[in-house]
Formats: sequence, C-alpha cells, structure tokens
Amino acid sequence: MNLSAIWARIKRHPLSRVGPGLVTGVADDDPSGIVTYSQAGAQFGFNMLWTMPFAYPLMSAIQILCARIGRVTGRGLSANMKLAFPSSVLISLVLLLLVANVLNIAADIAAMGEVAQLVTGVNWHIMTGIFVLLTLCLQILIPYRHYVFFLKWLSLSLLAYGAVLFTVHVPWVKVLWSTFFPRFLWNADSAAVVVGVFGTTISPYLFFWQASQEVEDMNLRNQSSLLENGNAEGFSELQRIKWDTWSGMLYSNVAAYCIILATAVTLHAAGVTDINTATDAASALRPLAGEFAFVLFALGILGVGLMGVPVLAGSAAYALSEVFGWRSSLEDSAAQAGKFYSIIAISLLGALAIQYSPISPMKALFWSAVINGVVAVPLMVAIMTLSSKTSVMGAHVATLPMKILGWLATGVMALAALYLFVTWIF
Repeated sequence: MNLSAIWARIKRHPLSRVGPGLVTGVADDDPSGIVTYSQAGAQFGFNMLWTMPFAYPLMSAIQILCARIGRVTGRGLSANMKLAFPSSVLISLVLLLLVANVLNIAADIAAMGEVAQLVTGVNWHIMTGIFVLLTLCLQILIPYRHYVFFLKWLSLSLLAYGAVLFTVHVPWVKVLWSTFFPRFLWNADSAAVVVGVFGTTISPYLFFWQASQEVEDMNLRNQSSLLENGNAEGFSELQRIKWDTWSGMLYSNVAAYCIILATAVTLHAAGVTDINTATDAASALRPLAGEFAFVLFALGILGVGLMGVPVLAGSAAYALSEVFGWRSSLEDSAAQAGKFYSIIAISLLGALAIQYSPISPMKALFWSAVINGVVAVPLMVAIMTLSSKTSVMGAHVATLPMKILGWLATGVMALAALYLFVTWIF
C-alpha cells in the first residue's frame, strides 16, 4: 500500500470526522490542568474523584451553548458578545483573557520542557523553545483543515492516563464508593483544590475556541449559518453539536478522573501529597509505579501540551480579532490574516519570554487562575443571555435543561471566583 492510499484511509477514519468538541475537551486537560488533577489525587486520594462527574454536565452545557452560538449565528463568541457588552467592557475582558492565556501557556510549555528533559536529557529551556517554534509554525503554515486533523489525532495522547491504571493495582470497589460518597474535611486546603479543579475544567479560553471552530468548520464545508437555513438542517446540526460536545467532554473528564485516580493509588498511598509541577508528578510515579507508567504519564503531558498550547493561543486570537473586526481564520494565510496570526505569535513568544524571566511558571499559573476567575463569570452570564435571546438565536434558543445546567455552572464558577478572591485577599 502506497503513502497516498494510507493517507486516504486515515482521512476516512471516524476520528477525523468528529467535530470541535473533541479537540476542545482534550485541550482542557493541558499540562497545567494535569498538575491540578495530580495535586487533587496526591493530596486527597480517592476523595476528589467526585469532582469529575459533578463538573461533567456543567462544562458540557456551557460548551454546547458556545458551539450553538457559533453555528447558529455564523460568528464567533466575541462578535456576538458585542451585542451584550459595551465595547470598552468587552475589550477589557478579552485583553484579560489574552494575559491569562499567555501566563497559562507559560506554565504549560515549562511543564512540557521539564518533562521532555526528563525523557530526553536535553535542557528544558531548549525544549520549551522547540515546542513554541513548532506550535507557531504549525498554526501559521498549515491550513485549518489539515491542522485540526493533526489535533484530533493528538487527542489519543489522553489514553496514556487510562493506560497508567493498568500498571498499578486499583481497588475498584473502594474507588466507586469514594466517587459518590467521598469523605474529607471541608477546610481551606480542600476548598482550594476543589476551586482549582473547577477553574481548570471550566475555562474561558475553551468558550471562544469551540464557538470559533464551529464557524471554521461551517465555512470549510461551504455552509451558511443556521439562521439562514431551514429547520431540518438546523435540527441535525444541533444534534451533531450536542453529541460531539457531550462525547468530547466525557473523554476529557474520564482522562482527568484517571489522572486523579492514578496519583491517588500511587502518590497518595505512598505519602506523597504535595505536587507543584507536572515534573513532580511524573518523577514521583517512576519509583512507585515503574518506568512504563512514568513514560506513559510523561508522553501524555507532551501530547496534550501540543494540543492545549495552540488552543490557548488561538482562542485569544479569535476573541481579540472579532472584537476589532479583523479577519480571523486558521484557514487563511499569514498574509490574509496578519493581525490574527500576530496575536498568536505574541501569545507564544510572550510565554516563551517568561521562561527566561524571574517569574516562576507556577506563579504564572496562579495569576492565570486569578484572571480566569475574573473573566469566567461575566462571560458565562453573557453566554447564557445570548443563547436565550431569539434576536440572536432565532428559533434555536437554548432549551430549558441547557438553561438550568448553564446557570448552575455559572453559579458554581461565581462561588469559586469569590472563594479565590477571599483567600487571596485575606
């Protein structure tokens, strides 16, 4: 079989036909998210497993609404939010998103570089530079239709965390019981971890990315917005979005669940309860679970990092470009969408510069969480408002179950942000 035949077969694979929900879900488990989930498992063992089934319907509802807004209107989230926010407020929120994303990218590439050093022995500063330049070149030089195909196949890297569980003993009865009936004291430490998990799982950059990817896919298939089409196509498209997003978020949450579980049965069981970096988690697994588990965990971090970093950079570029009406598509060349790609370049190179500054990547991650706490709640209120307006969505307004789950998710994030600020100030 020649290479062209192999390529054609790969392109016909079901994985290549799934929508933006898969890429968005996997990007949610970026290296900094892995640190948060690892800390949850190491510090509290099985008693933080409940956070994943609880967060799953909440994050799915918000992401479905974002995808619906993009597909129904044919515009990204920022373009639609001009209807809900004054320009000055929207610009401020999007600029904060850009700063938060740069800090998050800085933490992610630091984790990738440090893990790559563990695996290859090459200095982590060199490896971070390689990862940034690789990501930047891929986003600028490869059209969307090919680039997103690459991202979908990278999603398989999350399977590494499920595979880790086959290398260790797991008391499944105890695991299932603890998932639904956890036992832990609600104090400052446990509350901080819960806030961190929800803040990592429901993140503003994912809102913008999935809405814009629906627009990219729509344009790629030469379709028009659902407001311009009949109800028959609208129903099938919204059904596709629903199942694509529910399945993508399920994949993401199951992987996060596996990370918490893997660190619980290894690190927590061995008395290792403090994880500050992805390298700490991978290194601690090596003597406890063996070389194979270490390699799987490390490769998973590198794989999801190669997905999460471009999503972080791309989401900020979509958001800011739509605010100012700039051309914004990964299908366009750099000459056609220069400002859009400039934002991506600034995000990645700014994050790389942080590696050579006195700013600690973990400090960058903390400030990213603070800023995301500021941005998430008003954005979610706007998403809920837009998705419920017939003037925006026509006949495709959010259903009652989606409204209930969406507002519940907004309330949870508001409480998380409030707690974050209270602990930060006092």
